[in-house]
Amino acid sequence: MIQILQITEIILAFLVIGVVLIQNKNVSLNLSSMSGGMGAITKRWPEKILQNATIILGWLFVLNSLLLFVI
Repeated sequence: MIQILQITEIILAFLVIGVVLIQNKNVSLNLSSMSGGMGAITKRWPEKILQNATIILGWLFVLNSLLLFVI
C-alpha cells in the first residue's frame, strides 16, 4: 500500500510540475493596467482547463501526501 502511494506521489508531482509549466507566461502584475477600462478578464477554455487541472492535481497531491504521513 505504501509503495503504491509513493509511486502515485511521484507521478502526481511530475504532473503538477508539467501542468504549471505549460500555463501561459504572459501574465502581468502591472497594477496600472488593471485600473483602466479593460473590463472583466475571463479565462478561455484552454486556460480554464489548465487552471482546473492544476487545482485538482494539487488537491490530489496534498491528499496523497497526507495519506503517506498518516500511514
